[in-house]
Amino acid sequence: MKQLFRTKKITPEFENTLSRCLSKWDLTFLGIGAIIGTGIFVLTGIAAATQAGAAVVLSFVIAGFACTFAALSYAELAAAVGGCGSAYGYSYAAFGELVAWIIGWDLLLEYAISVAAVANGWAGYFNNALTAIGFGLPDALTKAPKLGGIINLPASLIILILMGLLIVGVKYSSKVNNIMVVVKLLTIAVFIGLASFNVNPENWHPFMPFGWFQTLPDGKTTGVLAGASIVFFAYVGFDAVSTAAEEAQNPQKDLPFGIVVSLIFCTVIYILVSGLLTGVVHYSDLNVSSPVAHALQLLGYNWASALVATGVIAGLTTVMLVLYYGLTRVIFAMARDGLLPEFFNEVHEKTQTPIRVIVMCGVIMAIIAGLIPLGDLAELVNIGTLAAFVLVCFGVIVLRFTQPNLVRPFRSPYSPLFPALGMISCSALMAFLPAQTWWRFLIWLAIGLVFYFVYSKQHSKLNKHRIN
Repeated sequence: MKQLFRTKKITPEFENTLSRCLSKWDLTFLGIGAIIGTGIFVLTGIAAATQAGAAVVLSFVIAGFACTFAALSYAELAAAVGGCGSAYGYSYAAFGELVAWIIGWDLLLEYAISVAAVANGWAGYFNNALTAIGFGLPDALTKAPKLGGIINLPASLIILILMGLLIVGVKYSSKVNNIMVVVKLLTIAVFIGLASFNVNPENWHPFMPFGWFQTLPDGKTTGVLAGASIVFFAYVGFDAVSTAAEEAQNPQKDLPFGIVVSLIFCTVIYILVSGLLTGVVHYSDLNVSSPVAHALQLLGYNWASALVATGVIAGLTTVMLVLYYGLTRVIFAMARDGLLPEFFNEVHEKTQTPIRVIVMCGVIMAIIAGLIPLGDLAELVNIGTLAAFVLVCFGVIVLRFTQPNLVRPFRSPYSPLFPALGMISCSALMAFLPAQTWWRFLIWLAIGLVFYFVYSKQHSKLNKHRIN
């Protein structure tokens, strides 16, 4: 039993086999690239129309607060513990191997399903753009077999293109990400500028038509709090910044900066956009695939609607790029610790990237995105992310007691209050998710536990050190 909770030693110098090339602003743009995407361009309308009404702005505020507490905890552990494994590595240091494995397995699901799901959304927007210029693809090449097609070809191809970009190196990937982040921020600025002069206060009435929270007879949940648990998907991604610890130029200072600044910036943007969106269009008319573009069309700004479509394509591309990057770094960290096969613990001599992991993940996610419709899996991603956030917040509290002398270049303020509030708020958001989501999550974790006891426990580097 003691072996299951053996902890990984925290060393003064971060373990590093990757190239240090990312500045604090590169990390901040990685965070913005991952956060601003599906949430602001898609989920805002869905959550407003079906969950919270005009009060969706409160849903974003609540989810933003929960994420802020978690982000401060991430920042402390990223600066003190380091490593490219994010919450997996922090859990290894705080709680031991079994908990680390569970959260690492959880992160694999979060990142992989996120990339495949966003690829489906990207493919829809991309084909709409092609259709607008007369080159639309047939349904056979844009829909999964379950929906009557052969393969969602654009969804598969964009993942393979990103695979090539990540193979070349993270610095090149970061430059592409920075350019696309600027494009989508310009898009958002145009919407805010135009919408500000077209707000009709009557659209905000009734402000809270679904109340705070209720469970419907079919098991679905509605209300501001249920909306918060859905739009939480919009914040998924800032934690991916912490996976860049081994490629940051000054990780102890740059990681906290990138995590906190990107989250605060995006939260302000979300509140502004959701408030304006429900002010220019009644919430009941926002249950569409691209609510921002739809709102601009209703206002008569067709040129701006086309610009938003461009911003959506760029935005979703950066989300996929950063989450794909985070996935490969978590797998690399787990393989380096022996919990996954050593085959994945190889860094290419020239590019300084884990090419084997990048290719394996790219091929698998391309197949999933091309053959399986994943539109309803946002909730599954959310529950996995929230579980990781709870453990990271708890990890800050545990390490403050078990390792009080650990050098902490960044400290979460008002500890243990803020980490405790992070645990409580993220646990509450998990409770507002449907029961079916919990069952899927538990089945995935059960599969992971079988793998751990069959393979990982015996091949762990800590187990080999104990034997030697």
